[in-house]
Amino acid sequence: MGDKHVVRFEPVGIEIEVDEDQTILRAAAEQGVQLMHGCKEGQCAACKSFVLEGEDIELDRYSTFALPDYEKEEGSTLLCRAHAYEDLVIELLNYDEEIIRSGLPLRKGSVEVVANEPVTHDMRHLVVRLVEPDEIKFFPGQYMDFTVPGTNESRSFSMANTPSRDQHFEFVIKIYPDGLFSEYLATRVQVGDRLDVEGPFGTFTLRESRTSDLIFVGGGAGMAPILGLLRSMAERGVERKATFYYGARGLRDLCFEKELRAFEGQRPGFRYVPALSEPSDAEGWAGEVGLITDVVKRSETGLEGVDAYVCGPPPMVDAAIPMLTSLGVREQNIFYDKFTTTGEPEGEDGP
Repeated sequence: MGDKHVVRFEPVGIEIEVDEDQTILRAAAEQGVQLMHGCKEGQCAACKSFVLEGEDIELDRYSTFALPDYEKEEGSTLLCRAHAYEDLVIELLNYDEEIIRSGLPLRKGSVEVVANEPVTHDMRHLVVRLVEPDEIKFFPGQYMDFTVPGTNESRSFSMANTPSRDQHFEFVIKIYPDGLFSEYLATRVQVGDRLDVEGPFGTFTLRESRTSDLIFVGGGAGMAPILGLLRSMAERGVERKATFYYGARGLRDLCFEKELRAFEGQRPGFRYVPALSEPSDAEGWAGEVGLITDVVKRSETGLEGVDAYVCGPPPMVDAAIPMLTSLGVREQNIFYDKFTTTGEPEGEDGP
């Protein structure tokens, strides 16, 4: 381990101790400070912050789309990539008072594969059972890291289930050609296999102090955390009015349709609106057509006072945020999770 330094976060006034060998984000998570973050790989910019005091910072490899050179020169940094080599004062540009002090402890563990079934032509429903430790707590909407067997690499996947599932975890995972974990999942993972995990991560969680209506916008494997949030709301009898817009290319890309339609009958005020961007004539699709952001824009007239949760490929998320603000959603009430990938890029409508 390296030397330790104190990092103070403003305007919340929280201080943590950070080892030089850790990223600032990692050190905060280990100490129960839940900073806003997404990919943890320097690609999504969710953890972008500004350095108020101190200069001795080194960054692991990151995308200049997330942190352009001019922003870095002006003092911005990515907490998921930043190592502190002196005491620092950091201004959090994206934070949530309700979430920041509610972090759950990170825990490493081992899970056993219970099921690995296709739910679309290129997405798998992976179900695992915790072997050790006895418990890994999480909030609906959070994610877990899987170590890729035979490597030191890890990949992150959101839980689709709720914590009530007796230490079972469900994931909806997109299969990419030559994807380091997804190709392994598609070709080698069998029931009974053991995998190493760590979690929980992420801040894509329901803000429980609010009672406003909800808009969920998802695409591709962004189904997973939104499904987890909807299942949790159903379990707990949360009566907030909610609409889930889900974008896919064709009919073969839709999943969990039966469960989502059942929610419409069971939960007053809930609507599920799938849309296909490239339906074929043979499919006989009678639902919404177009990119999911365009569907939301023409379906909603005003969303003042609404909370929005957006999850899916970066182009979809990047398009959804200004669309939602144009409809009246306050930017601080838009919560998002960009599903960045090391595989081939996705379009706005996901797989």
